[in-house]
Amino acid sequence: MNDSLQKSLSKVPEVTLAFWIIKILATTLGETGGDAVSMTLDLGYAVSSFIFAGIFVAAVTVQVTRKTYHPFLYWAVVVATTTLGTTMADFADRSLGIGYAGGSSLLFVLLMASLGFWRWSSGSVSVDTITSRKPEMFYWGTILFSQTLGTALGDWMADTNGLGYERGALVFAIGLALIAAGYRYTKISHTVLFWSAFILTRPLGATLGDLLDKPIEHGGFAYGRFSASTILAILMVACILFLPKIKSPQTS
Repeated sequence: MNDSLQKSLSKVPEVTLAFWIIKILATTLGETGGDAVSMTLDLGYAVSSFIFAGIFVAAVTVQVTRKTYHPFLYWAVVVATTTLGTTMADFADRSLGIGYAGGSSLLFVLLMASLGFWRWSSGSVSVDTITSRKPEMFYWGTILFSQTLGTALGDWMADTNGLGYERGALVFAIGLALIAAGYRYTKISHTVLFWSAFILTRPLGATLGDLLDKPIEHGGFAYGRFSASTILAILMVACILFLPKIKSPQTS
Protein backbone atom coordinates (compact mmCIF):
# COMPACT_ATOMS: atom_id res chain seq x y z
CA MET A 1 0.00 0.00 0.00
CA ASN A 2 1.50 3.33 -1.03
CA ASP A 3 1.84 6.17 1.49
CA SER A 4 -0.88 8.42 0.04
CA LEU A 5 -3.46 5.61 -0.05
CA GLN A 6 -2.49 4.45 3.44
CA LYS A 7 -2.94 7.95 4.85
CA SER A 8 -6.25 8.42 3.09
CA LEU A 9 -7.53 5.23 4.75
CA SER A 10 -6.23 6.16 8.20
CA LYS A 11 -8.81 6.30 10.98
CA VAL A 12 -6.91 8.87 13.02
CA PRO A 13 -6.58 12.62 12.36
CA GLU A 14 -3.48 14.21 10.97
CA VAL A 15 -0.96 14.88 13.73
CA THR A 16 -0.71 18.66 13.60
CA LEU A 17 -0.70 21.46 16.17
CA ALA A 18 -4.52 21.27 16.14
CA PHE A 19 -4.30 17.59 17.12
CA TRP A 20 -2.14 18.37 20.16
CA ILE A 21 -4.34 21.28 21.26
CA ILE A 22 -7.41 19.02 21.28
CA LYS A 23 -5.43 16.22 22.93
CA ILE A 24 -4.45 18.50 25.82
CA LEU A 25 -8.06 19.68 26.19
CA ALA A 26 -9.21 16.04 26.17
CA THR A 27 -6.73 14.98 28.83
CA THR A 28 -7.65 17.96 31.01
CA LEU A 29 -11.33 17.09 30.57
CA GLY A 30 -10.50 13.51 31.55
CA GLU A 31 -9.03 14.73 34.83
CA THR A 32 -11.91 17.03 35.77
CA GLY A 33 -14.55 14.60 34.48
CA GLY A 34 -13.04 11.60 36.23
CA ASP A 35 -12.72 13.49 39.51
CA ALA A 36 -16.28 14.83 39.13
CA VAL A 37 -17.70 11.31 39.09
CA SER A 38 -15.34 9.66 41.58
CA MET A 39 -15.00 12.53 44.07
CA THR A 40 -17.77 15.12 43.60
CA LEU A 41 -20.47 12.46 43.19
CA ASP A 42 -18.59 10.38 45.80
CA LEU A 43 -18.86 7.13 43.82
CA GLY A 44 -15.28 6.17 44.58
CA TYR A 45 -12.51 5.13 42.23
CA ALA A 46 -13.56 1.49 41.78
CA VAL A 47 -17.20 2.21 40.87
CA SER A 48 -16.18 5.14 38.67
CA SER A 49 -13.62 2.98 36.88
CA PHE A 50 -16.32 0.37 36.23
CA ILE A 51 -18.63 3.04 34.77
CA PHE A 52 -15.93 4.57 32.58
CA ALA A 53 -14.74 1.12 31.46
CA GLY A 54 -18.23 0.45 30.14
CA ILE A 55 -18.24 3.77 28.31
CA PHE A 56 -14.80 3.08 26.87
CA VAL A 57 -15.73 -0.41 25.65
CA ALA A 58 -18.90 0.90 24.00
CA ALA A 59 -17.12 3.85 22.36
CA VAL A 60 -14.12 1.89 21.11
CA THR A 61 -16.38 -0.86 19.74
CA VAL A 62 -18.23 1.66 17.62
CA GLN A 63 -14.94 3.27 16.58
CA VAL A 64 -13.22 0.09 15.39
CA THR A 65 -16.28 -1.13 13.50
CA ARG A 66 -16.47 2.08 11.46
CA LYS A 67 -14.57 1.96 8.19
CA THR A 68 -13.74 5.67 7.98
CA TYR A 69 -12.53 8.43 10.26
CA HIS A 70 -15.19 10.36 12.22
CA PRO A 71 -13.71 13.22 14.27
CA PHE A 72 -16.29 13.39 17.06
CA LEU A 73 -16.26 9.62 17.53
CA TYR A 74 -12.48 9.52 17.54
CA TRP A 75 -12.18 12.23 20.19
CA ALA A 76 -15.01 10.72 22.23
CA VAL A 77 -12.91 7.55 22.52
CA VAL A 78 -9.87 9.62 23.52
CA VAL A 79 -11.91 11.29 26.28
CA ALA A 80 -13.16 7.86 27.37
CA THR A 81 -9.57 6.61 27.69
CA THR A 82 -8.50 9.63 29.69
CA THR A 83 -11.44 9.56 32.15
CA LEU A 84 -10.96 5.81 32.65
CA GLY A 85 -7.22 6.36 32.98
CA THR A 86 -7.83 8.99 35.66
CA THR A 87 -9.98 6.77 37.89
CA MET A 88 -7.89 3.61 37.31
CA ALA A 89 -4.66 5.40 38.22
CA ASP A 90 -6.25 6.93 41.33
CA PHE A 91 -7.64 3.52 42.31
CA ALA A 92 -4.23 1.87 41.97
CA ASP A 93 -2.29 4.70 43.60
CA ARG A 94 -4.65 5.46 46.47
CA SER A 95 -7.16 2.66 47.07
CA LEU A 96 -4.74 -0.23 46.47
CA GLY A 97 -1.91 1.64 48.17
CA ILE A 98 0.62 1.06 45.37
CA GLY A 99 1.63 4.70 45.50
CA TYR A 100 2.49 7.03 42.65
CA ALA A 101 5.99 5.61 42.09
CA GLY A 102 4.80 2.00 42.11
CA GLY A 103 1.77 2.78 39.96
CA SER A 104 3.83 4.72 37.43
CA SER A 105 6.41 1.94 37.18
CA LEU A 106 3.77 -0.76 36.69
CA LEU A 107 1.93 1.28 34.05
CA PHE A 108 5.16 2.05 32.22
CA VAL A 109 5.89 -1.68 31.96
CA LEU A 110 2.35 -2.33 30.68
CA LEU A 111 2.67 0.48 28.14
CA MET A 112 6.00 -0.84 26.84
CA ALA A 113 4.52 -4.35 26.65
CA SER A 114 1.57 -3.04 24.64
CA LEU A 115 3.87 -1.25 22.20
CA GLY A 116 6.11 -4.31 22.00
CA PHE A 117 3.26 -6.70 21.19
CA TRP A 118 1.86 -4.23 18.68
CA ARG A 119 5.20 -3.94 16.89
CA TRP A 120 5.71 -7.71 16.96
CA SER A 121 2.23 -8.29 15.55
CA SER A 122 2.07 -5.53 12.94
CA GLY A 123 5.68 -4.60 12.27
CA SER A 124 5.16 -0.94 13.20
CA VAL A 125 3.60 1.23 15.90
CA SER A 126 3.23 4.25 13.63
CA VAL A 127 -0.17 5.93 13.59
CA ASP A 128 0.00 5.85 9.79
CA THR A 129 -0.73 2.11 9.99
CA ILE A 130 -4.17 2.54 11.61
CA THR A 131 -6.07 1.35 8.56
CA SER A 132 -7.44 -1.99 9.81
CA ARG A 133 -8.97 -3.44 12.96
CA LYS A 134 -5.97 -5.23 14.50
CA PRO A 135 -3.56 -2.26 14.65
CA GLU A 136 -6.42 -0.04 15.76
CA MET A 137 -7.13 -2.32 18.74
CA PHE A 138 -3.46 -2.13 19.71
CA TYR A 139 -3.60 1.65 19.19
CA TRP A 140 -6.48 2.15 21.62
CA GLY A 141 -5.05 -0.25 24.18
CA THR A 142 -1.75 1.60 24.08
CA ILE A 143 -3.52 4.93 24.42
CA LEU A 144 -5.42 3.68 27.47
CA PHE A 145 -2.17 2.62 29.16
CA SER A 146 -0.52 5.93 28.23
CA GLN A 147 -3.42 7.93 29.66
CA THR A 148 -3.36 5.96 32.90
CA LEU A 149 0.41 6.30 33.18
CA GLY A 150 0.14 10.03 32.52
CA THR A 151 -2.35 10.46 35.35
CA ALA A 152 -0.02 8.74 37.81
CA LEU A 153 2.96 10.79 36.60
CA GLY A 154 1.04 14.05 36.90
CA ASP A 155 -0.07 13.32 40.47
CA TRP A 156 3.39 12.07 41.41
CA MET A 157 5.04 15.24 40.13
CA ALA A 158 2.53 17.69 41.60
CA ASP A 159 1.84 16.01 44.94
CA THR A 160 4.66 13.71 46.02
CA ASN A 161 7.50 15.80 44.62
CA GLY A 162 5.92 18.97 45.98
CA LEU A 163 6.02 20.98 42.76
CA GLY A 164 2.36 21.93 42.91
CA TYR A 165 0.04 22.09 39.94
CA GLU A 166 1.44 25.18 38.21
CA ARG A 167 5.08 24.11 38.37
CA GLY A 168 4.14 20.52 37.54
CA ALA A 169 2.32 21.70 34.43
CA LEU A 170 5.35 23.84 33.52
CA VAL A 171 7.70 20.84 33.79
CA PHE A 172 5.56 18.76 31.41
CA ALA A 173 5.12 21.71 29.05
CA ILE A 174 8.92 22.06 28.88
CA GLY A 175 9.18 18.34 28.18
CA LEU A 176 6.74 18.69 25.29
CA ALA A 177 8.69 21.67 23.95
CA LEU A 178 11.87 19.57 23.95
CA ILE A 179 10.08 16.81 22.06
CA ALA A 180 8.85 19.37 19.51
CA ALA A 181 12.42 20.59 19.10
CA GLY A 182 13.57 17.01 18.63
CA TYR A 183 10.96 16.54 15.93
CA ARG A 184 12.04 19.70 14.14
CA TYR A 185 15.81 19.61 14.50
CA THR A 186 16.92 15.99 15.01
CA LYS A 187 16.61 12.64 13.26
CA ILE A 188 15.02 10.88 16.23
CA SER A 189 12.25 8.54 15.12
CA HIS A 190 9.02 10.48 14.68
CA THR A 191 7.11 7.45 16.00
CA VAL A 192 9.13 7.51 19.23
CA LEU A 193 8.61 11.25 19.56
CA PHE A 194 4.86 10.89 18.89
CA TRP A 195 4.34 8.38 21.68
CA SER A 196 6.58 10.35 24.03
CA ALA A 197 4.47 13.46 23.40
CA PHE A 198 1.26 11.46 23.70
CA ILE A 199 2.31 10.25 27.15
CA LEU A 200 3.44 13.69 28.36
CA THR A 201 0.26 15.49 27.29
CA ARG A 202 -1.64 13.37 29.82
CA PRO A 203 0.23 14.51 32.97
CA LEU A 204 0.10 18.05 31.57
CA GLY A 205 -3.68 17.71 31.34
CA ALA A 206 -3.82 16.09 34.77
CA THR A 207 -1.97 18.97 36.43
CA LEU A 208 -3.99 21.56 34.50
CA GLY A 209 -7.23 19.83 35.51
CA ASP A 210 -6.18 19.76 39.16
CA LEU A 211 -5.14 23.39 38.88
CA LEU A 212 -8.65 24.28 37.69
CA ASP A 213 -10.68 22.36 40.25
CA LYS A 214 -8.64 22.07 43.44
CA PRO A 215 -9.38 24.46 46.35
CA ILE A 216 -7.47 27.73 46.47
CA GLU A 217 -5.79 26.70 49.72
CA HIS A 218 -4.41 23.64 47.91
CA GLY A 219 -3.01 25.70 45.05
CA GLY A 220 -5.96 25.43 42.65
CA PHE A 221 -8.44 27.88 41.15
CA ALA A 222 -11.48 26.26 42.80
CA TYR A 223 -13.63 25.95 39.67
CA GLY A 224 -16.33 23.35 40.09
CA ARG A 225 -15.40 20.03 38.44
CA PHE A 226 -18.63 19.90 36.45
CA SER A 227 -18.29 23.54 35.40
CA ALA A 228 -14.68 23.05 34.32
CA SER A 229 -15.61 19.87 32.44
CA THR A 230 -18.42 21.64 30.60
CA ILE A 231 -16.14 24.50 29.53
CA LEU A 232 -13.46 22.07 28.35
CA ALA A 233 -16.00 20.02 26.39
CA ILE A 234 -17.29 23.15 24.64
CA LEU A 235 -13.73 24.19 23.75
CA MET A 236 -13.05 20.71 22.36
CA VAL A 237 -16.14 20.80 20.15
CA ALA A 238 -15.21 24.27 18.89
CA CYS A 239 -11.67 23.13 18.07
CA ILE A 240 -12.90 20.03 16.21
CA LEU A 241 -15.29 22.15 14.17
CA PHE A 242 -13.04 25.08 13.37
CA LEU A 243 -9.37 24.16 13.62
CA PRO A 244 -7.81 23.25 10.26
CA LYS A 245 -6.82 19.70 9.32
CA ILE A 246 -8.70 18.08 12.22
CA LYS A 247 -11.97 17.24 10.48
CA SER A 248 -10.42 15.00 7.84
CA PRO A 249 -8.10 11.99 7.90
CA GLN A 250 -4.49 12.38 6.90
CA THR A 251 -4.03 13.51 3.33
CA SER A 252 -0.39 14.57 3.18
